Amino acid sequence: MSELQDLAESVFSDAWDNTATGFDSELWKTCEQTGIARLTLPEAAGGSEGSLTDAAAVLTAAGTYAARVPLVETDLLAGWLLHTAGIEVPPGPLTAVVAADLRVQRTASGATVSGTLPKVPWARSAAGIVVLVGEQVVLLDPASVAITEGANLAEEPRDDVVLNDVTVAAASIADAPAQVAVEFPLRAALGRSLLLAGAARAALAMAVKYAGERVQFGRPIGKLQAIQQQLALAGAEVAAAAAASEAAARAAEADGFDSPATGFAIAAAKARCSEAAAVVARITHQVHGAIGFTREHDLRLATTRLWAWRDEDGSDSFWNDRIGARALEAGADGLWPLVTGTP
Repeated sequence: MSELQDLAESVFSDAWDNTATGFDSELWKTCEQTGIARLTLPEAAGGSEGSLTDAAAVLTAAGTYAARVPLVETDLLAGWLLHTAGIEVPPGPLTAVVAADLRVQRTASGATVSGTLPKVPWARSAAGIVVLVGEQVVLLDPASVAITEGANLAEEPRDDVVLNDVTVAAASIADAPAQVAVEFPLRAALGRSLLLAGAARAALAMAVKYAGERVQFGRPIGKLQAIQQQLALAGAEVAAAAAASEAAARAAEADGFDSPATGFAIAAAKARCSEAAAVVARITHQVHGAIGFTREHDLRLATTRLWAWRDEDGSDSFWNDRIGARALEAGADGLWPLVTGTP
């Protein structure tokens, strides 16, 4: 794990750029060359056969260094979905979404697809757009669709994709295996939690560094008790986010995504990381003062991602509702085993 973590830290830190936006093609090439682009996929799907705990190390590092590549979308979502459905995984960066309103008409040679996919991550840069629609998995060629470019608060691509009777070959559509509709949002939430934990770590590190350098009233502001207390609070939030996201990855690795314990762990991780995002972003900007809000400052790369990602793949309110429902379902006798993961 430490070697993989060191590799990921090196790859992403070398690609750090506080001026660029959008897809980082050079970083993506490095991810492919080092095997971390499709880390958890089997070799037959072009993957490295890594574990979910391996992915946790890589994605946390990616969040820390604001990596502008679709690792979660390619590895945990699109690649997994295609391989599970028996569709060949194409090379290059991929993205994946769940669509409720897409119209799919099966034909003798494949299918025709119509509808709109809003806010698709990295669609303009993807070599393939994978859609889970009802009980079918569809691989779309981006060249066959109309893409209206958009972005989230962190200026990551979130594009609208419009399909007007797009023809899909038989090899690019398949029936969705059982339970993928349940597993997809859990995988997405796990990946987003790990990215959030990394971004929170980065924001805290910047705030601690600045507090040690910024001199006010004759000494660094980090020597002031009020600043120390706020940084300690942010540190506790970062630690909680890291612990929750890593625990969820371990649960998924040990028990699979169909385990109720895994679902509970991932819900707790995404809720906790989203809650931490708000606190860490607030405190680190308060420590930096006005300079932290400027476009030129590195802090915004972390905090805009915290603000954007805390609501993506389910907000803290969404996942806390799931946790509450699960706790009520478990009842008084089942609550402690549910929380602790014990029989």
